[in-house]
Parts: sequence; C-alpha cells; structure tokens
Amino acid sequence: MEFASIRIITDDLDGMVAFYERVTGTTARRPAPVFAEIVTGGLVLALGTPATVAVLGVDAPRAGAAGSAIVEFLVADVDATVDRLQGGPADVVLPPTTMPWGNRSAILRDPDGTLVNLFSRPA
Repeated sequence: MEFASIRIITDDLDGMVAFYERVTGTTARRPAPVFAEIVTGGLVLALGTPATVAVLGVDAPRAGAAGSAIVEFLVADVDATVDRLQGGPADVVLPPTTMPWGNRSAILRDPDGTLVNLFSRPA
C-alpha cells in the first residue's frame, strides 16, 4: 500500500488552488476541471469539488466543513514564509510562535476554513 494524497472538498476550487499555490510556491496539476493536486516534497494535497465525491450521496464530505484536520507544511523559516504571504488571502490564526516543544509555528486558515500549520523544527 502507498499513501497517495489528502483531499479537501471545496466549492471554490480556483480560490483554494490559488491559496495553496501561493503558500507552497508550487503550481498545481489540474488533470480535470473539478480536481487539482499540489505536489510538494512527498505529499500530495488534492483539491476537488463536490462532483468528485457525489457518488457517495449523503455520506459525501461537505465543502467548507472545516475543523477536523490541520494541513501542515515544514518550512525553512516560518517568519519569512508568513512575511511573504502578508497582504494575500491568508487569515493568520496564530502568528509565528515558538511552541513549548521547540517548533516555530504559524497557523493560517485557507479559504474554506481549514487550518494550515507552517512550522520549522528547532535546529
């Protein structure tokens, strides 16, 4: 078995793609109009419209139903990354902070409300 991706369902695919392209500095792959993939490091963050899960009927994930997951990116410099994102569509929930366990972390909210942790490990 091989890990493939984590998928977020969204009603605003273009907005979400723009957000994650800006955060990661990576251009999304768009194999279909209802789906995109952000590939960075060994991770694939998949973004899809409700059409990609419609076959699940009432059990399908709901767009914008945030709160059960945090998307995390390891970055070289949290402060510089947050500075680069200033003025963009990033809602900063936690400004750059050194956590009790030593990680430097900043938490943003993506356009659908999912928390995004940008962190670096102590040297």
